[in-house]
Amino acid sequence: MMVDTPGKITLWQMEIFAAAAEEASITATARRLGASPSAVSQQLSNLEAALGTKLLERAERPMPLTDAGVLFLRRTQTILNEAAQATSELAVNDLSSRVRLRLGMIEDFDPEVTPALLSQLAEDMPNARFLLETGASHKLLDLLETRAVDVAVAADPGELSPAFEVYPLIEDPFVVVTPRNLVQPGGEALETLRTTPFIRYTSRHLMGRQIAAHLARQHLRLSDRFELDSYHAIMAMVARGEGWSILTPLGVLRAKRFMDQVDLMELPFAPLSRNISLVARKDALQDIPQKIASTLRPLLEREIAEVCQARMPWLQGKMRVRAS
Repeated sequence: MMVDTPGKITLWQMEIFAAAAEEASITATARRLGASPSAVSQQLSNLEAALGTKLLERAERPMPLTDAGVLFLRRTQTILNEAAQATSELAVNDLSSRVRLRLGMIEDFDPEVTPALLSQLAEDMPNARFLLETGASHKLLDLLETRAVDVAVAADPGELSPAFEVYPLIEDPFVVVTPRNLVQPGGEALETLRTTPFIRYTSRHLMGRQIAAHLARQHLRLSDRFELDSYHAIMAMVARGEGWSILTPLGVLRAKRFMDQVDLMELPFAPLSRNISLVARKDALQDIPQKIASTLRPLLEREIAEVCQARMPWLQGKMRVRAS
């Protein structure tokens, strides 16, 4: 096992300190970094010993920074950004040493877009090693905050600090998914949906909360027995005639084997969309985030927008790949 040399400062210690400054808790820091609380505490002690000063008041809850900690945190953030930038320079300049690029990708892109993106990046950066993390948007943004990934592709990142840069990718409008022939041509769609059970996407995820808030704004009180966190499960339940749901075209594509067993239609009330963007730490990776976004956009046009618009022509002008 590698032991830190006394008096030496390591990047790992600085990553731990930066996370501890944000979390104000040893336990929360350990959880974020996937380390044990004792290891986090020991690394912080080693760092303070190397610097000859206390950085955190660990006896207090929440755990504040000392005056020295406030000063050192500024330098820590600069050094960590410089380390990330050095990594990106190696990748950009295609040097002989292998570099690592950690990507966080929204799980909605798994089947078509993510493999094509990785193939293209591997061709453009032959000496890079790629680590991929897929998951829900909130999870990916947390990983970006803690520097566990270098770039995150996520939906509706919201208000971010100036430390991050955002590259819009695609607007993904919400659609109604119903059992076949539930809404008859020329029928009153909204009244039919009001009297049919609603299958809710989980409120544990941001998308589910967005849908719930939008329905509340429309003053729609719906009867629901199921709240699910799986596109496949929702589409399967709708196909069985158990109720209707609201998803996005990307969600529908994730479970496309059910598409011939359901009907898809526009929301019969005010429209709602989510925006998927690429987020990275500002200036930490030079122009790599911008290049990844530029690589993603034509893939999204071909693999997502064109496919969805062919199946749902009314998405023309609504499901849009963003130019910048």
